[in-house]
Amino acid sequence: MKTLFLLIIFSFCFAKANLLQESINKASAYSTLKLQDGVYQGNIKINKPISIVAKGKNVVILGDNKNSVIEINSSNVNLKGLIIKGSGNRLDNRDSAIKISNSQNSIIDSCTIKDSLYGIDAGILTNSKIINNKISSKNLDLSLRGDAIKLYYSNNNLISNNEIYNSRDITFLYSNSNTFTKNHIENSRFSLYLERSNENIIENNHFFMNYVGLIFEGAKDTQIKANIIKNNLKQNSIGVMIKGVSNFLFEDNIVTFNTKAFYIDSKHNEDTIKRYFNSNEISYNIEAFHFHGAIKQNQIKENTIFGNIDDVVKTVRGNKTSNNIVEQNYWDNYSGFDSNKDSIGDTPYKIFQYADRLWHYNNKVKFFYATPIISILDFILNLAPFVEPVLLLEDTKPKVSLK
Repeated sequence: MKTLFLLIIFSFCFAKANLLQESINKASAYSTLKLQDGVYQGNIKINKPISIVAKGKNVVILGDNKNSVIEINSSNVNLKGLIIKGSGNRLDNRDSAIKISNSQNSIIDSCTIKDSLYGIDAGILTNSKIINNKISSKNLDLSLRGDAIKLYYSNNNLISNNEIYNSRDITFLYSNSNTFTKNHIENSRFSLYLERSNENIIENNHFFMNYVGLIFEGAKDTQIKANIIKNNLKQNSIGVMIKGVSNFLFEDNIVTFNTKAFYIDSKHNEDTIKRYFNSNEISYNIEAFHFHGAIKQNQIKENTIFGNIDDVVKTVRGNKTSNNIVEQNYWDNYSGFDSNKDSIGDTPYKIFQYADRLWHYNNKVKFFYATPIISILDFILNLAPFVEPVLLLEDTKPKVSLK
């Protein structure tokens, strides 16, 4: 068994020499460096298994606004309780508070990251934990900020209990079997973006006031459960964007007060059920389900859908609705009866696209939506349409109450 060395470092001001880097270089593998309150020079490199732990509450690792503040190229590295700030500003270099590569069994715990372009940039990170951190970016325009957390080719990690504000994105790229849970993300662009990443679990998170809550592109076997996706009401913002997914389970979530709750880009040639929307609350959105392309191969079951201006919108002509399983949802716009008192409507709930819905295809027309003339036209065309309306979606067993 290796001997554990305890090094206590005191720092009151900057010296010309990087005392923290020197201590890391001299420490044995699996040593623990405990840092007293103070400011320590950043731009350090860690190439061995080691722990750096704050002994006080004001342990600052300060970069020189160039490159990354901490670079890790080792497994079994633990950082805990540090305040890390002052990365460079180069997006092409992914200047970060913490840049970690080719690492296993590492832990970043209870750190505060601020004034850094990227928060944690992780490449080929495996069986590691990013937990209990507070992360924000530099005070730049949104498009010029870096990602709070970026995983690429990183598998089997836990990202939990982090608070993330005023960053750009959280990105998973070719990263599989990660668990993302109990995080709060606010005032970002894409609060969580998964591309070509499979078998990930996203649960019990809070996504608030972002341009897009969640994006899934080419993701397989993804589970999204018990999240709150709220107040994405900026222009053309989206709660959940879905494209090219398979075996996608979205269950027990609350999607509320968004411009579009769901934006679903599905293909006309899909031949099996790809998306499962079960037992969610979808409320007070301008659009509940926005389909770009075909409306097919979806299971929409036992959801509570109310307070939305439109339940279903489709913005591409053609590609008829087919092969969906839609049943036992509560729709507040359903106006049928329940004569046998089984809480299921006597007739299906059919959502049609009438001739007046020109704004489905042309957003400029949407300026006039909800005006008196459009409301009158909508009433007349629902009562006696002069052309055959298009069936968008049909719930075969709609619920008539929330009980």
